[in-house]
Amino acid sequence: MGLLNSPLFHIDIVGLVCILVWYLLPRRLANLRLIVQIGFFIVLTLMLSRQNVVPYELDTVSRATGDAILIGSVKAIWWINLAWAVIGFVRIYLVFERKPREARLLQDLVVGAVYLGMILSIIAFVFGVPVGTLIATSGVFAIILGLALQNTLSDAFSGIALNLGRPYVLGDWIVLSDGTEGRVIETNWRSTHLMNAAHNVVALPNSFLAKLGLINVSSPDEAHVLTMTVRLAPTKMPSTIVDVMRTVLLSCNTILKEPPPVVALKQLDAHALEVELQFRVANVSGRIPARNEVLDLVYRHVKSAGLLLARPATAIVHSSDLPTEETAAPARVTPIELIGAISIFSGLSDDEKEALAATTTVRTYRKGDVIAAKGEMLSSLMIIRAGVVVMRRDDDMNEEAGRLAPGDFFGETGLLAGLGEASALEALTHVVVYEIDQQSFAPLLLDRPAMAEELALILSRRTALTDDAAAPGQSRERSVLALLKSIQTIFRS
Repeated sequence: MGLLNSPLFHIDIVGLVCILVWYLLPRRLANLRLIVQIGFFIVLTLMLSRQNVVPYELDTVSRATGDAILIGSVKAIWWINLAWAVIGFVRIYLVFERKPREARLLQDLVVGAVYLGMILSIIAFVFGVPVGTLIATSGVFAIILGLALQNTLSDAFSGIALNLGRPYVLGDWIVLSDGTEGRVIETNWRSTHLMNAAHNVVALPNSFLAKLGLINVSSPDEAHVLTMTVRLAPTKMPSTIVDVMRTVLLSCNTILKEPPPVVALKQLDAHALEVELQFRVANVSGRIPARNEVLDLVYRHVKSAGLLLARPATAIVHSSDLPTEETAAPARVTPIELIGAISIFSGLSDDEKEALAATTTVRTYRKGDVIAAKGEMLSSLMIIRAGVVVMRRDDDMNEEAGRLAPGDFFGETGLLAGLGEASALEALTHVVVYEIDQQSFAPLLLDRPAMAEELALILSRRTALTDDAAAPGQSRERSVLALLKSIQTIFRS
């Protein structure tokens, strides 16, 4: 009973209560945990001072076994509470450049040092073991342990260097010199985890990552330059080909307009003229859509301008077989050819295509001409033969809704639903269109419901881009059915 009534035993109880409270308080209440820990530490310090126990000095007085155990235990508890108070402060206030998540490794390093100091202090001031001698005699063990943990330590220190140097932060998309790329989703002592384009997690050891060069695509922002090379047969002057390639980039909807894309001539010989297209995309996810659209537009504009794609550089071709300005015979883009290339007309027979092509008329517009004002109704289907048309959403002609290139069409709003254009249409370059009037188009729509439905879907998507779109909550299917009903009413009246 003597030990139970001892003030040192009461100090042990207070220390154990402190440990229990530390574990019961949730980690998200970090500030409260720190305040409670500091409070218990102050109480323990005052209680030890009243008992003339100095925790940072070795007790040299001869005591009974029970008293010696109690003094040793209260000293150990005091050092543990001191360590936890310091750790709580470190977790809250030790932040690297105001980025708490990036400071995690630095915090772990400090916390490890605090725990090591606590253990050495308990060994020195509770058990009376000479720490200096212990450290000196453990050198061989440290060397063996270091060799055994060489890779792990290399990863740990590489992780510290990467986090302090900050070549990337969480959320950045990086590209390594070996071709690996992905978005940084986690970084710890051992490795850095990337989420690649295939939505798989790639775990890279920090020591491996530190040895490679990397490109941070997200710094200073995710907009970055893509480069594509196009090989064209040298059948026209290079300046003409450059103008066509500029029109390709001008008509692209998925690339950034500022800074302007660049067209650069790379090489010219009897086989091909190599042209390099440089353009910027807003983010990593836009790379594939941008490449796809640019390739599609290259094909369209090259065919529209009467150019030819060059044969592959590895192909074996006799010089006499190479096309020249005199011998080149690119396919002519006639109304029948253009109608045959558009998917909505794929269900027509050859006779129907020829009959439709015979009714077309040619219209031309100069750069800057307003083809149709917003709200103006066009009663004909206009298929773009050459040039670029821009759709402007607002009345002051500044905000764009998209751009149309050869093979695209407009006017289906008035033709199908008897409505005005949802956007103003302006010629961005010299534009040539083939016009098909309502009288020629009506019988085909009545005989081909699938073609009417496809046109209605296109109309639904375009009107959804403007303020004249269907009411919120209305499904695409209901919008299409309403448009088809309008088609039937118009063409049967």
